[in-house]
Amino acid sequence: MKKIIFLIAIIAFSVKIKAQEINWVSLNNALELQKETPKKIMIDVYTNWCGPCKLLDKKTFHNKDVVAFVNKNYYAVKFNGEGNESVNYKGKSYGNPNYDKNKANKRNSAHEFANSMRINAYPTIAFLNEKGDFIFPLKGFHDAQQLEFYLKLFMDNKHRALKSQKEFDAYYNAFKPAFKTD
Repeated sequence: MKKIIFLIAIIAFSVKIKAQEINWVSLNNALELQKETPKKIMIDVYTNWCGPCKLLDKKTFHNKDVVAFVNKNYYAVKFNGEGNESVNYKGKSYGNPNYDKNKANKRNSAHEFANSMRINAYPTIAFLNEKGDFIFPLKGFHDAQQLEFYLKLFMDNKHRALKSQKEFDAYYNAFKPAFKTD
């Protein structure tokens, strides 16, 4: 009887952990998925050596509200800004020809795709629209409620109506976050 209860507890715990994970896909896969079911893409551009990147992953990307919202409304991509993954984007292939495998967990050369988006700080969350066009790079660590603002701003295309810093500030100050902080 104790074994059965123990197994049920392990299964329940495993399901809870699985339910609180973002469904990460490769950029190439996300761009293919957009063809059938258009959604915006959220790209977590990180590096292996970046402390704030690890904090973003641990704190923000495991927040249950962030997980549920991103999984429903975005294709989520993890992309190493200094890695050696090959990316095909808008008819062009990107790589990292100066990648040094001996520096895999240290500062390495920047990936061509990260350079094409002008990403020069980590972490950066890059947003793409339903056609795969670049919208905005959100630099630095953001907690769940800070990220919620941008997730909803871009998902609903509200950013298109904001034509000035004054309009953005008014929208930002009026925004009421719904995500709970852990």
